[in-house]
Amino acid sequence: MRLHRNLVFAVIDGLHLIFNEGEYADKVVQKLLKRDSRWGSRDRGFIAETTYDIVRWKRLYAEIAEIKEPFDRPKLFRMFSVWAVLRGIPIPDWNQFEPTPARRIKGRFDALSKERKFRESVPDWLDELGVASLGEKVWTKELAALNEQAEVILRVNTLKTTTPQLKQFLTGEGVATQTIPGYPHALKLVERGNVFVTQAFKDGLFEVQDASSQLVAPYLEVSPGMRVVDACAGAGGKSLHLAALMENKGQVIALDIYSGKLKELKRRARRNGAHNIETRVIDSSKVIKKLHGSADRVLIDAPCTGLGILRRNPDAKWKMEPGFLEKITRTQQELLADYSQMVKTGGKMVYATCSILPQENRQQVQEFLASERGSEFTLLRDQQIYAHKSGFDGFYMAELERK
Repeated sequence: MRLHRNLVFAVIDGLHLIFNEGEYADKVVQKLLKRDSRWGSRDRGFIAETTYDIVRWKRLYAEIAEIKEPFDRPKLFRMFSVWAVLRGIPIPDWNQFEPTPARRIKGRFDALSKERKFRESVPDWLDELGVASLGEKVWTKELAALNEQAEVILRVNTLKTTTPQLKQFLTGEGVATQTIPGYPHALKLVERGNVFVTQAFKDGLFEVQDASSQLVAPYLEVSPGMRVVDACAGAGGKSLHLAALMENKGQVIALDIYSGKLKELKRRARRNGAHNIETRVIDSSKVIKKLHGSADRVLIDAPCTGLGILRRNPDAKWKMEPGFLEKITRTQQELLADYSQMVKTGGKMVYATCSILPQENRQQVQEFLASERGSEFTLLRDQQIYAHKSGFDGFYMAELERK
């Protein structure tokens, strides 16, 4: 493989924005890919995957390169050299690259790989938290799984098509997919590619959604005609899934504190042909109070540490601060207390996170059930999904019923 100057420079620019300017990796990559319209799919794939790779292994590569933050451009090029050497890619004779001792890099890699915090490239505090929360054995396996590149999974929009039909449509567009046993509306890409340029996507036949995330909406056990509230809807991936499961009948009320995210949901709903979604911005406590005791189902897809989705958001482990867990668990408890009041008697609520930590998951549900508000609810079932067992994102779901 030969490295091209404009592609390498794009990666270096991206790493600067992520590491030094605090920008989010996914947004940075989106910006980079728009830089040159002449880049083909292979060029774009190189930029995206190399940027994510170096972000994912930041600590390991920095230790091998013997550099410390802040990372100026010469340091970023040293980090890039480590990435290239470990992949057997020849370093070009450019003045940006210092002479690279390949044998030394490989030797440092072998030595550092004996210690988990370097091998899996995580901050000390996060490694300690993982061990304390999950135990040495589970944490070691889970962390290794969370460092693997996430596969691209599609969710079939059943309002417009079926799984076999979509598979056929995509094959016709040169996109090979596989079904996933146990996930009836999921298709996995055989090779990574930009599915957003396909006609099938433009026609609203699918959304990109991880297989674990696709389990959340069915957990609510919705049926056509119900009133369902998605209380932390964001850009609405699960709202769209709920609308499909309800066959466009009944009402999905999508709530969020960010109007911009709900605007994106409206755009996606139009493409999906989902007509039963109504968006409401939570701009005061009145929005929730008006819905008290009125919903057949409530989904609280709570904000969380996001540790279950590190495969697709590797920069989260560098942006997170040690005190964040305590802050977010307080928020989760407040949301459970407030939003649970929207469930009517006999109705059901699902609390979900994309986390693997019991402090955000089962412990939160137990704490809620022990509270005054929670005493009105019964836990019907819950499920913790680990990446090392499922092969997909880490997730948690609990279904509760109001007495």
